[in-house]
Amino acid sequence: MIDRRRRALVTRGGWDGHAPVEATGVFIPFLEHAGFEVRIETSLDAYTDIDAMSQTDLVVQCWTMGEITEIQLTGLTTALKDGTGLAGWHGGIVDAFRNSADYLHLIGGQFATHPSKRKAECVTPSSQENNYLPHRIEICADAADHPIVAGIGDFELETEQYWVLTDDYNDVLATTTHPARDDQPWHREVTCPAVWTRRWGRGRIFVATPGHQPDILRHETVRTIIERGLLWASR
Repeated sequence: MIDRRRRALVTRGGWDGHAPVEATGVFIPFLEHAGFEVRIETSLDAYTDIDAMSQTDLVVQCWTMGEITEIQLTGLTTALKDGTGLAGWHGGIVDAFRNSADYLHLIGGQFATHPSKRKAECVTPSSQENNYLPHRIEICADAADHPIVAGIGDFELETEQYWVLTDDYNDVLATTTHPARDDQPWHREVTCPAVWTRRWGRGRIFVATPGHQPDILRHETVRTIIERGLLWASR
């Protein structure tokens, strides 16, 4: 058997607000240092190359919103079933391809909202910073020994706090809780997964909801979790 370097495919595109080039650039040197041969694509047609996908050990997707065709999704899911890993963060994986129910089923979560500050606290209209809230990411006690979060404690962030719609097939490693507020229509706290994994055929999926901007991806704990998640998801 011929030994080869592991291969990672980075797909980046979609909405520019999540800085897909700079965001993926945070992790490409890490992957290369870990021994991956990294290929970067700005078209989802990369998923339709059956031969290349069969030789891909990890897909890192950073593609917010946009659309995926049936043939592109089939290529991705076929590779996952055969053992390719899939990993991503924030909108690049949980706010991608909103119109594809099959993609949402694959990922196990869909962005619903990120509550904003109270109107009196919003200084500049339409600023992204109006959606930056201080919140806590809590590591699940029953997942404390998982290699992605082992040795990591609860931590604080001030950035977008994702409210995601998920299902019970996810293995949740960390959560975040949205408080009940008198200026919002919900009446009790809502706890959402913030980091999870998922098995699909022989493939592994890793998702982290923090990561709105590269500065959050460079946060020591967020970066550590994502780097570990990339390695965990890889074939």
